[in-house]
Amino acid sequence: MAAKAWSTFGKKLGSLLVVLATLCGARVAHAAEAHGEMALRLPDFRTLSVLGTTGWMLLASGLVVCVLGMIFGLVIFKQVQGLPVHRSMLEVSELIYETCKTYLITQAKFIMFLEIFIGAIIVVYFYFLQHLSLFEVAIILGFSLIGI
Repeated sequence: MAAKAWSTFGKKLGSLLVVLATLCGARVAHAAEAHGEMALRLPDFRTLSVLGTTGWMLLASGLVVCVLGMIFGLVIFKQVQGLPVHRSMLEVSELIYETCKTYLITQAKFIMFLEIFIGAIIVVYFYFLQHLSLFEVAIILGFSLIGI
């Protein structure tokens, strides 16, 4: 049953890729000439003023706060990890942990399967239609994966 479903799925995916490949023949203006997100240019954050400080300083201080929060979390985690625990609470926490782990693994499989389709569309659009370099498409794919 599953093999037949995968075969049908493969045929549909093949048809979709054929349609996308035919669309690749259409020429679209290069990203520098296009209108959209690819044409957006970020301002120089060192020249911007936000609440009396530069934008760059505001971004850098935000990163420092993030790093300090991570260090604080790790220290508290290590302190709590060393505390004694009642046997029944340990069993309950292990059950919750295993349940969450199973759920996360299932969700990760689904999301990776979804990313394969999104990645194929990104490659077709940005590489074949927008004519970006493979390096630029790889960056977009990387941030797509991080975003998902």
